[in-house]
Amino acid sequence: MAAAATRTFALLGASGLVGGRLLELLASEAAYSRGTIIGRRPLGLERENVREVVVDFEQPESLRVHLAVDDVFCCLGTTIKKAGSQDAFRKVDRDIPVAVGREARAAGARQFLIVTAVGADATSRVFYNRVKGEVEGALAALEFPGGLKVFHPSLIVGERAERRPAESVTMAVMTATRPLFGGPLTRYRAIDAIDVARAMRRAALDELASPGVEVYEGARLFALAR
Repeated sequence: MAAAATRTFALLGASGLVGGRLLELLASEAAYSRGTIIGRRPLGLERENVREVVVDFEQPESLRVHLAVDDVFCCLGTTIKKAGSQDAFRKVDRDIPVAVGREARAAGARQFLIVTAVGADATSRVFYNRVKGEVEGALAALEFPGGLKVFHPSLIVGERAERRPAESVTMAVMTATRPLFGGPLTRYRAIDAIDVARAMRRAALDELASPGVEVYEGARLFALAR
């Protein structure tokens, strides 16, 4: 007889390219007994064992009750163009994940898994890479008992809800040239959104959960997605 599912999860960014794929994987994963989608507005994505909660990220302390889970998955992300300014981008890609991380740690969450980007570096002169590095550093300082797991995809390929013409052209080029990105260049190879989601699920369930930071990029990320 199979063991009863006992694990729980919370997911941020379920409406996004990776988050949407990850939701489907987690909702059908036998290891999880229940999950929670956390967001600023209702998405209509509830499943039999997954509920939605609408929260105010300006009041992070209100999140804590929803973050008393084993695994927190963060797939939040935007673009400077969509956000409207660097400050707005920083809020979505750094400030909110860090606030969620603090509340999750206080609520007793075991591990935190987040998608950032290849090239993330808190000392980078490139604003985008610097913000991604800053969020990683702040989350690492929280010292989750089961660790922080960071995913560094390059361009993520998949059908988005909103159209981004320029990005569509880039995706087509990067997809066509994927065979050229081998060896040390593997970290820059385009990756399908479903593969990032698969890697996140597998890392949460199969990879050794221990204090510290694990980074998945390049060949390691692709291997975990199989």
